[in-house]
Amino acid sequence: MTVITRFAPSPTGRLHVGNIRTALHNWMLAHKAGGRFLLRIDDTDAERSREEYVDAIRADLAWLGLEADAEERQSQRFAHYEAAFARLVEAGRIYRCYETAQELELRRKVLLGRGLPPIYDRAALQLTEADHAAKAAEGIAPHWRFKLDHGDPITWDDGIRGAQHFDPAQLSDPVIRRADGSWLYMLPSAIDDVEMGVTDVLRGEDHVSNTAVQLQMFTALGAQPPRFAHEALLVGSEGKLSKRLGALGADSFRERGIEPETLVALLARLGTSQPVEPIVDRAALVAGFDLSTFGRAPARFDDTELDRLNAAIVHHLPFARVQGQLPEGMDEAGWDAVRPNLAHLGEAADWWRIVTGPVAQPAFDAETRAFLAQAVDVLDGGLAWGDDPWHALTNALKEATGRKGKALFLPLRQALTGMDHGPDMGALLPLIGEVQARTRLEQAAAG
Repeated sequence: MTVITRFAPSPTGRLHVGNIRTALHNWMLAHKAGGRFLLRIDDTDAERSREEYVDAIRADLAWLGLEADAEERQSQRFAHYEAAFARLVEAGRIYRCYETAQELELRRKVLLGRGLPPIYDRAALQLTEADHAAKAAEGIAPHWRFKLDHGDPITWDDGIRGAQHFDPAQLSDPVIRRADGSWLYMLPSAIDDVEMGVTDVLRGEDHVSNTAVQLQMFTALGAQPPRFAHEALLVGSEGKLSKRLGALGADSFRERGIEPETLVALLARLGTSQPVEPIVDRAALVAGFDLSTFGRAPARFDDTELDRLNAAIVHHLPFARVQGQLPEGMDEAGWDAVRPNLAHLGEAADWWRIVTGPVAQPAFDAETRAFLAQAVDVLDGGLAWGDDPWHALTNALKEATGRKGKALFLPLRQALTGMDHGPDMGALLPLIGEVQARTRLEQAAAG
């Protein structure tokens, strides 16, 4: 059986880090099994859904490298929902209700006040056809609930949480359709999973009770349910559910210079027993993906860890991956020279300016200027520039002056780059070039 997973965002806003993690894990689950990953746009809420968000979802997934094998739109599937709805009404699994939100809230408060679970009391099942006709005559349209079977317990073996057990009598019959005819999440999602052949649903643990309800919907639809797994939700670094996590989207990560490989490497293992490592090779992450490694404790998202990981990822990125984002003129040798000093790819331009110049040199004292003048003399004395001019220059100066360590290296670095630290001079000096190096040393020696 081909494994088919799906990511089903509602286009009512941008993807946030929790959505991205869900999408990534479903993509990995499918790819590890050689299966298919579907994108389903859950756009049944016409009032809140926006096409700009659909485009943003596609763009964000593409940026992350999470290309879907197929895409579906719920707004184009209403005929499928109507057909299934009619069958379930005829089977007595869907019924009409008329309570207002205020009435339901009042009943809920009364039950809670009595120490009882706030479960819908199924009062609408007592209505007769005459009652329904009277409501219709008053112009009151019904909303619709799915009638749960209060017989056997609802059970399943969750891919992360293990054996699950729900008493259906302790669950409210869910509203599946509003009075205006629009659809809520539960039934269309189950219908889509059946008709799209979804075999595995991996989502947040906040959907566990939804799964209990939807399992009965699959049975009512005469379908085999998919396998379910519910992962722990993300929390902020302070250990609490954070509203800020809902604002952390792919656009905000891009703006601060976080690479897609960084997000993938972090979120792939966040909440598992596997270590988070700067792994650029997507295939290696997929090969190690295993639901048995997922824990039950909340997964902590730490911005500081993300920044550290981003620096490590940048240090591993090959030239072919970054070539189009580098400053003009920077070749592979330039990239190899500066990347160990980068926390973000955008910083490459700052370091490249050290090569292209001009550089702001510090004010040197007379003794240091004299030393730098000796460096010019060494260059003029026929030093072989070759493939490793830095070591040739420093070895010659060490022999001529007796200097070593910081006293030897720091003035040269400052004169050549204007910096006290930075990329390895052995890699940098060939990029600066012999002519430019001599000019900078002459300027520093002249003061």
